[in-house]
Amino acid sequence: MTNKTCLIVDDSGIVRKVIRGHLESMGFVCSEAEDGATALRHCVAPGPKPDLIMLDWNMPVMTGIEFLRALRVIEGGDAPIVIFCTTENTMAKMCEAMEAGAQDFIMKPFDREILQVKLEQNGLLEGG
Repeated sequence: MTNKTCLIVDDSGIVRKVIRGHLESMGFVCSEAEDGATALRHCVAPGPKPDLIMLDWNMPVMTGIEFLRALRVIEGGDAPIVIFCTTENTMAKMCEAMEAGAQDFIMKPFDREILQVKLEQNGLLEGG
């Protein structure tokens, strides 16, 4: 178990709920945002940044890639591990995300086991 924090950014309430359930079962404390603009407001607010950001690509108001670029230039914005959770699976999109500062990808749909492996690979959970 962990005491790490996660910001789940997705315009689908159902997707946020599923991810939150998986992460909370692994000990994460989660908060949610329905678009990149809301997530960015969360990240510029006083206080610690989340340890992990689970990020959708296609959202209204501010897309995931726009959010990621904005996050990485704010104070402390280089700290969170960002994992895109998306249907975008082209090499061009993956390269764009990595260049913007994402650490990893999970393709939708996914399950708890895939999420756990990605978190272990990124140093957020101990392998077990």
